Amino acid sequence: MIRTHLVLDAFATSRLIALCVGTALFKNASSLVYAVKVFSQVSSPNLFMYNSLIRGCSDCENPGRSIDLYIDLCRLGLVPDNLTFTFLIKSCTRLFSLVSGSQSHCQALKRGFDGEVHVQNSLLHMYSSLEDVKAASRIFRSIKRLDVVSWTTMISGFCKCGDVVSARRLFDRMPERNMFTWSIMINGYTKAGLFEEAIKLFELLQKEGVKVSETVMVSVVSSCGHLGALELAERAYNYLIRNSLTLNMTLGTAVVDMYARCGSIDKATRVFEELHERDALTWTALIAGFAMHGHVQKALHYFSKMLDAGIVPRDITFTAILSACSHGGLVGKGFEIFNNMKRDYGIEPRLEHYGCMVDLLGRAGKLEEAEKFVLEMPVKPNAPIWGALIGACRIHRNAKIAERVGKILIQLLPEHSGYYVLLSNIHANANNWEGVNIMRGMMKEKGVKKEPGCSAIEIDGKMHRFMMGDRSHPDIHKIEKKWEEIVMKIRLVGYTGNIDDALFDIDEEEKESALHRHSEKLAIAYGIMKIGAAAPIRIVKNLRVCEDCHRATKLISKVFDRELIVRDRNRFHHFKDGACSCLDFW
Repeated sequence: MIRTHLVLDAFATSRLIALCVGTALFKNASSLVYAVKVFSQVSSPNLFMYNSLIRGCSDCENPGRSIDLYIDLCRLGLVPDNLTFTFLIKSCTRLFSLVSGSQSHCQALKRGFDGEVHVQNSLLHMYSSLEDVKAASRIFRSIKRLDVVSWTTMISGFCKCGDVVSARRLFDRMPERNMFTWSIMINGYTKAGLFEEAIKLFELLQKEGVKVSETVMVSVVSSCGHLGALELAERAYNYLIRNSLTLNMTLGTAVVDMYARCGSIDKATRVFEELHERDALTWTALIAGFAMHGHVQKALHYFSKMLDAGIVPRDITFTAILSACSHGGLVGKGFEIFNNMKRDYGIEPRLEHYGCMVDLLGRAGKLEEAEKFVLEMPVKPNAPIWGALIGACRIHRNAKIAERVGKILIQLLPEHSGYYVLLSNIHANANNWEGVNIMRGMMKEKGVKKEPGCSAIEIDGKMHRFMMGDRSHPDIHKIEKKWEEIVMKIRLVGYTGNIDDALFDIDEEEKESALHRHSEKLAIAYGIMKIGAAAPIRIVKNLRVCEDCHRATKLISKVFDRELIVRDRNRFHHFKDGACSCLDFW
């Protein structure tokens, strides 16, 4: 073109620039650089050339160049069209700049393109992506002919802001949905913590005959894992196999994590071993699973295998392996790994890592060392770190250190009921009733309410929830009667009921009654009623297992010859033959 002087021809040069931009978008980013060089040699560039470059820059590493090009074309007196604004607004979205986006919107309005469908969809996507849901809603309502892209974009905007109610309302109104729409809605429920709603929507998707993608299944298996619903997890995994979906690294990691969270670490291991590709997060998911279940040696074994495979551990990997060392009481090994983090891998310890070390020292009964470790940390300790120390004080009944730590915790989180209750129970165990009364008074003065315990159990693919004091379950009378039968049998082998774990502002008789209605006990009674003797009873709790429930569950596993698997907010407890996998430290 240079030799034949075609480079001086505006039409030919426009096509060359468009070709280079198209190549840059799909194959070679350096083609965009060449397009810019060609453009710079044109004495009178036209709008087509500018639009091509604005489009190319909207997808490059520096989308801000699109704004500079728009300013240049306006200075030259060229009149932008709908394509100009479509890609200019896309650039603002990629810049995460609401200011530039709003200015581009004003320009489109001024030029009369705000009603053009491509510009409207670009504006809708921008405002939704930048979480200005009010502006996005105004654009959505102004679109005369809504297409599936418009509906999906607005639903995505609501989900990003956590307004899944509005998102679902639009989802149900859609005349037609594509796979991307289903994916956004299911993922929105998952991110909002509405895991059962995500599963229900997945089941609806199957009824409508829609074949899902691997992306959707990541949200589905994640929801199953958070619920701890093994039967639902099995259904999700069987769907993967039945529909020949690819277990890529992202989905494979999610499945490993799902089975671990659902209490089936053996299945998590099997899936892990069958994966063709694994990255650091895949290894971490399995190691964290072993840690949650208290399988310390297996966690260390797979951590060693990970290093032998040449996989570089990430900071989250060290959190998982240090947690395993903590559950196993391996103080020396834990400090060896902790020291290797920075020395061998250049990873600066974060608060999560320091928290594991405090927990490790606390479990070993080295409470003074743990307190000294916290006070000498190079970063300011947060509430979970102090919480790990006061938890160790509870186990080892050290009221002196607990009182010091408790004062710090209450200053850090004055509305957190758990620390008041924990400190009160420590005082009660030490027969310090004045301390108990002080805690009670502080809670009443600050209006702090004890977080209600909630336990869930899966029966035939449906989650049944129990809360202390809630008698709404249709079988509650049968469940309470069953629990009374259970109590009678475990009392014959020594169960008395630890009323120190009950609410500390009621009398002794009420305390014993309250203990018998702890959510976990009701879930266990329901499990014994509904689940065959050969199958383990799996329960998920929102709080730490209290000492009385822990003691009662150990006895139940022995007297009734049942395996019970309880996931609390910290770890798994495997109860069998009168013993627990946590070795009575949790």
